[in-house]
Amino acid sequence: MSDIRPFRAIRPRADLADRIAALPYDVYSREEARRVVENDPYTFLRIDRAETQFPPEQDMYAPEVYQKAHDMLWDMIGQGQFIQDDTPCFYIYEQVMNGRHQTGIVAVASADDYRDGVIKKHENTREEKELDRIRHVDACDAQTGPIFLAYRKNDVIEAIIRKQKENPPVYEFVSDDNITHIVYRITDAADNAMIREAFAGIGAIYIADGHHRCASAVKVCNLRREGNIRHTGEEEYNYFLSVLFADEQLMIMDYNRVVKDLNGLTKEAFLEKIAERYTIQPVDRADAKPAKKGQVGMYLDGRWYCLNWRGVFSEDPVDSLDVSILQKEVLEPILGIADPKVDSRIDFVGGIRGLQELERRVQTDCAVAFAMYPTDIHELFRVADAGLLMPPKSTWFEPKLRSGLFIHSIR
Repeated sequence: MSDIRPFRAIRPRADLADRIAALPYDVYSREEARRVVENDPYTFLRIDRAETQFPPEQDMYAPEVYQKAHDMLWDMIGQGQFIQDDTPCFYIYEQVMNGRHQTGIVAVASADDYRDGVIKKHENTREEKELDRIRHVDACDAQTGPIFLAYRKNDVIEAIIRKQKENPPVYEFVSDDNITHIVYRITDAADNAMIREAFAGIGAIYIADGHHRCASAVKVCNLRREGNIRHTGEEEYNYFLSVLFADEQLMIMDYNRVVKDLNGLTKEAFLEKIAERYTIQPVDRADAKPAKKGQVGMYLDGRWYCLNWRGVFSEDPVDSLDVSILQKEVLEPILGIADPKVDSRIDFVGGIRGLQELERRVQTDCAVAFAMYPTDIHELFRVADAGLLMPPKSTWFEPKLRSGLFIHSIR
């Protein structure tokens, strides 16, 4: 039984929402973040990446950087650039990308549900990445970046969303990347109660994206529990900011691979080894994007190929993933990449960049590129339900949730 609750969001003043809302902190390099912040003093990225307020040589993990994030956030709140709703409520967050709508419920989720496995993960986290967000959340007394959660469709929640979307939105704007963002506030107490009850009956909730933000929020909860002798379990730090989407709402894009060299093989020898595992058909770029599971697009020496795997899919939820098959059949035995998490010879390219980016990489710093068929959301569910972990860079979700539209205070 999951504990998904309404909360009193701190959110931008309506006339500033489009300027404050920012892409997640981790999609930018340090140099890119600095350029974005220089171009707009309102962007929330300056709080998520407060090192941009210091000289370039500043240690981005120093205590004064996190303190600066705290000060800027609460100064903006104090100046009225953010408002806080008077009563706890759920929110509807709708995004439109290339005509496709994705609509979720903004809420807070229970840290205990994460610990107890009700909220399920499908990838491991790295301690150094966790530490940054632990310090950020703890210093800011707030969670600023929502966790992207998924659940199996529920008719009660869907009906309430449809009804509430008949009301005027509190925000509606188009961001620089041409994504439309629409937010509704659910003020009806009965509807809020029904949503909470519906989530309690759903069972498992899944982390789609944001494993490090989630783990960090839970560890801040642990720290505050240990430091509070009057802890009751009802404090705001026991819950973390989330947006929950029904499975049918989500689109997972391909997460592609590029490799720096052919591991000492000639092009001809490499193709011979590939042919032992896949059928190979030369194709134009228009036909290179994989159309089904077991199919891979490969760009090599200025030419696209369509690869179709010759094997039989495993019943194991991890081994049956296309990214696992490529790793087992090609990347490790042929190209010598045993651990893609640490091998510098491999890089990963989000599907949002298109096949042209794979071509560009092969024409500049790589020898071969692989365009993958996207992982399905229910494949993700099966892996998480089995208590297993997906290979690195298995899923790419678009559109990205914006930071700064909803803030959860844990003061």
